[in-house]
Amino acid sequence: MKSRILSPSLLSADFSSLEKAVKLCEEKGAGAVHIDVMDGHFVPQITYGQPVIKSIRKLTDLPFDVHLMVERPGEMIESFAQAGADWITFHQEAAVHADRIIGQIHSLGKKAGISIVPSTPVCLIKEILPLVDLVLVMTVNPGFGGQKFIPYCGDKIAELAAIRKEKGCDFLISVDGGVNAENLSSVLDLGADVVVSGSAFFNGSFRWEA
Repeated sequence: MKSRILSPSLLSADFSSLEKAVKLCEEKGAGAVHIDVMDGHFVPQITYGQPVIKSIRKLTDLPFDVHLMVERPGEMIESFAQAGADWITFHQEAAVHADRIIGQIHSLGKKAGISIVPSTPVCLIKEILPLVDLVLVMTVNPGFGGQKFIPYCGDKIAELAAIRKEKGCDFLISVDGGVNAENLSSVLDLGADVVVSGSAFFNGSFRWEA
């Protein structure tokens, strides 16, 4: 992956035409495809799982950025790697042994990401930042598309960028939730490298020029 990557979220796509959605990602300059996996427990909704990811894997060479919004993510890492995930991101709030899960992801030859919800401070993941390839900052409460960006989450993007510079880390900072044409520039200025866009991307209001 290169810096400043657009990663459209299939959560906001038409589930009856995922092939068309994936091709649109390619046409609009995406650098990855963001795939939100929800289990109905960690978040209220249920989306899709390994069989769907496996079925669309053949449609594109773009990296699959798989975001596990699930309980007990460690039990699912291998199956999602086999289904075609390139990046596997799990939630700090759902994992007791985050260090172990990061190692598990890397052992399968995949990039490891960790995500935090709006109410989780950066300090809770500070110890493992040197180990991860990506940090996903949720800027809405996860589970539903079309929400508004929560302003205080911007401070966490800036905090992560400062830690990365201070410690010499090389993780990417990804931002997911409420990013649109109006706030894109400010999100990038804060230090984001990967921008996840769902509703704004698929309704045509989002223009990517980063």
